Amino acid sequence: MNISTILAICIGGLLAGYAFFMCSVRLIAILQQQGYSGRAFLKWYYRSRNIERKKASLLALAVALLTALFCVCFSFAGYRIANLICVLPFAGICILYCAAEQRHALKVPLKNTMRAVRLGVAYAVLLCAADIGLGFALAAIADAAATDWVYLLRFVPFCLVPLVCPLLLVFVNLCMKAYEVPHTNKFVRRAAAALAASPCVKVGITGSFGKTSVKNFAAVMLSEKYRVLATPASYNTPVGIAKAVNEGGLDCDVFLAEMGARRKGDIAALCDLVRPTAGVVTGVTCQHVQTFGSLDAIRAEKGELARRVPACVLGRSAADMGGGKSLVMGRDFDAEDVQLSLDGTRFTLRLPDGRFPVEIPVLGRHAAEDAALAAALCHTLGMTAEEIAAGIRRVAPVPHRLERKDANGLIILDDGYNCNPEGAKNAVEVLRLADGRKAVVTPGIVELGQLEEKVNMELGASLVGLDLVLLVGETLVLDVRNGYLEAGGDAEKLRIVPTLEAAQTALTEELAAGDCVLFLNDLPDCY
Repeated sequence: MNISTILAICIGGLLAGYAFFMCSVRLIAILQQQGYSGRAFLKWYYRSRNIERKKASLLALAVALLTALFCVCFSFAGYRIANLICVLPFAGICILYCAAEQRHALKVPLKNTMRAVRLGVAYAVLLCAADIGLGFALAAIADAAATDWVYLLRFVPFCLVPLVCPLLLVFVNLCMKAYEVPHTNKFVRRAAAALAASPCVKVGITGSFGKTSVKNFAAVMLSEKYRVLATPASYNTPVGIAKAVNEGGLDCDVFLAEMGARRKGDIAALCDLVRPTAGVVTGVTCQHVQTFGSLDAIRAEKGELARRVPACVLGRSAADMGGGKSLVMGRDFDAEDVQLSLDGTRFTLRLPDGRFPVEIPVLGRHAAEDAALAAALCHTLGMTAEEIAAGIRRVAPVPHRLERKDANGLIILDDGYNCNPEGAKNAVEVLRLADGRKAVVTPGIVELGQLEEKVNMELGASLVGLDLVLLVGETLVLDVRNGYLEAGGDAEKLRIVPTLEAAQTALTEELAAGDCVLFLNDLPDCY
């Protein structure tokens, strides 16, 4: 093997590695959505009918066939020239593939964190190294065979690399954990030390639903009296909470930490980090049965917060979790006489020291209950009814949680971040208040384990009577459809569409000014 051949293989391997990296870079975003869990990522990738796997297979097939075709067609010029010319279809198809991917952006784009950057660089380096190694191996095989047709087609197997890109990415991710895990632990320990040293009141907020809404409402109400710092958006993991502490500081009187849990031990770990002295458990549903195994396991995990704090506010379905100092919805406080509309929610807020009427520009029966939970927390932390009432007047809708938007005369109810049965029921209840035609767009509800069929059939049954039901994707829509039809739904009003874009196209054809559409649970790409 001469120097020119070695250089050609190295350059070709680098270019091929870069091309395949660009074609598969969105897989890094999916792995990020899966919390960098290789097992969860591979389970998603190799599930039946996964569109990403289909696209990778088509890419490999198209590149392989066209590369082989060009090699054969230009074989009269000699195998070296033919091998060089076949770069054109290879590059052309990869460019077209990347361009097509740009037109279909991920719902949850890649967050350019340092971990994601490190993973991307390592993945790109491995792809290039693998392609260079494969190039040398194929050249050696061709030299050993010493036949014209092997020389001619020796680089066609390069085209199969997209089929193993997910495995290479998981391998890199696994290797990177040797650095990432200690690095992350150090980052979290720094936040834990800051929290332990801070004199502020630490509050943990958990539950199967409503965590972000209660946190946001409480932050607004508490700011009437205290300086408040709350974890942003849905930052409810150790890293998310640590990021809020390390980057935002703790110059506050009250720190509100949203606490999420998907497995046993998650709440205990978050409590060890935050060391809360007060808590809120919004309630318990079957959300995350898939990872916990049972509703009792979920209840035990969420109850860990109530057992850790001296004072806790409990929702209706968490009433049995706390001790003597707990405030329980329905017993010690409540949202009573709830009146729903498409403009907001009215109710009477009952607290231990009185009751008063409330009107908030937030939609749904659960909005009233979330506001009541936040108000009860404010009461626990020493605020008067007058201060709480003043705070409630400043409450605003939480993005993507039954958020009303008006566009071209349509009323749009954006409930994209809802993924629990209770919230879905309340969202459909609000949709039915609309005067015009009523439509819903949903992919179903996930992470319910053995309860997925039952819950999604119940969701389908709750949609009977609406004017248009659009079921999106392939995840759980058959269960929703079956529930809808078995409950007497009109089959002509139901459609199954492959993507959210297809659903939006159907809506533009069907709806007019004055109509209302509910986007219920916009699943991220990892589903």
